[in-house]
Order: sequence, then C-alpha cells, then structure tokens
Amino acid sequence: MNKVIAIQGAEGSNHHKVARDFYGDNIQLKECMSFDALVDSLLDKSADLGVMALENTIAGSIIPNYALIDKNNLHIIDEEYLNIHHHLMALKGQQIHDIQEVWSHPMALLQCKEFFKQYPQIKLVEDVDTAEVAKRISKENLKGIAAIAPKIAAEIFDLAILEDEIQTIKENSTRFVIVQIKEPNNGIDNINKASLKFQLNHKRGSLAAILNVLSDCKMNLTKIQSLPVIEMPWKYSFFVDVTFDDYSNYKKAESIIQIMAEEFKILGTYKNGRQ
Repeated sequence: MNKVIAIQGAEGSNHHKVARDFYGDNIQLKECMSFDALVDSLLDKSADLGVMALENTIAGSIIPNYALIDKNNLHIIDEEYLNIHHHLMALKGQQIHDIQEVWSHPMALLQCKEFFKQYPQIKLVEDVDTAEVAKRISKENLKGIAAIAPKIAAEIFDLAILEDEIQTIKENSTRFVIVQIKEPNNGIDNINKASLKFQLNHKRGSLAAILNVLSDCKMNLTKIQSLPVIEMPWKYSFFVDVTFDDYSNYKKAESIIQIMAEEFKILGTYKNGRQ
C-alpha cells in the first residue's frame, strides 16, 4: 500500500516536490490548506507522514510549526533544503500581455514584486496557495489569470510558463522536515543530526552552560530558536539543531543536558539534509 503523505498546500506545491523527492511518485497525497490540518491528519491516522516547512532564508523561522511539532509530540525523521524558484504560468496560448491578474500566496507575491513593477497593468491578488491557484486556472479554464508557482505545477496541470525565475532574490531556500507520530528507527549509521527542545531555570548562565556542553561534546550548533512558554511570563523553551560526526558524543551531550534542563525532549534524530 502506498504511503499517505500530508502536505501543506496542493499537488504541485513545494511541499509536494519534497514528498516526491523522498518517496517518488508512488504516494497518496493528502492536501491540507493549513499546518494545523496537516497535524490533525497525522493524529487521526489518515496520513502516515507529513511534510512541513520549518524555516526560510528570507522569512526566517516558521515559529508556529515548532510549537505544533512540540505540542503534538511529532518526530522529525528527515529533512530537505529546497531552493525556491518562482515561475509565472497560465493557460497555453497566452502571452504575458494577456494577463490581467496574478493570484498567489502572499509570500510568493512579496518575493516577486520587483518583477511586476514592469507590468503595472497586472493586478496582484493574494490567494491561499501557489499550486492550488495553478490547479484552479487549469480546471476552470481561466483566461487572463496567471499563477506564481513551482515548475512542477505547470507540468501537472498542463500550463504554459510565461516567465522563469521571477523571484527578486535568487538565493532563497526553505528547510522542510518529514514528521510522523511514532518514534523513528533510523539506525545509528544514518544519524548525524538531532533536533532537541529544553527548558531551563531562569538563572544567570543556564543557557551558556548548555551551549558549553554542546561544544565540549563536539556538537555543531546549526540552529537555536526560543519560544515563550504559554502562561508562564518570561519563561522560554529553546529549540536547537546540532550536527555531529560521532554518535557517542551526541549521546553523551544528550544525557548531560537531560540532567541540567528542567524539561528535555528529543524532537528527532536523522540525516543532515544540507547540501
């Protein structure tokens, strides 16, 4: 039976591309228009795995997704750093001068606004998802409307690409993670990265002490993100990603931090996806 993979957005989105990169075409997609709906599909077991964007080189961390992973005890089992490319697409037979409106996700519109300054006649309209707009244009045969979406959407929905690479900043990458309910069993040989969450006593030097442990155990800190602890003013949880060459060093750091922290959780151990 094919894996059911929940994605945020529609078929043809970057989330779909990540799912296809990991698991090929023999998958069953569950399209979710929000990350909350994606998590719900994992909790009610209507999906086996979920693909979630976690951070972007332009927009930064997607903080609510850290909270969703933590609150619902999801486990990160893999990750991918995907270069983001925005393409302008519409029904075949049209040229850019035929386009009256462009519909897309607000972030995609923001990242492409410089391109559209040369086309002041085109109205930019915010919509729910990049690929979902491409799908709607194809299904409803919408003339004069274009979408900003990944190239995979044009392939799936048989649209023409009017302009390639219209994003203002060409070096734009998003980190996606694969999450599931049950704890992963990746095997030691396939692990060189861990995502951890800890909460500390509110006293001087507590965070520095943890960072020293990571350094002493030869961990490379690749990410640190703080989140307020709800209903506990001025209390914070810390989410960190570390990479390592020696699994035994990681286990040593893990055991020490577990003793030092008020609360400690392993969000995932997996293979570093950075190229």
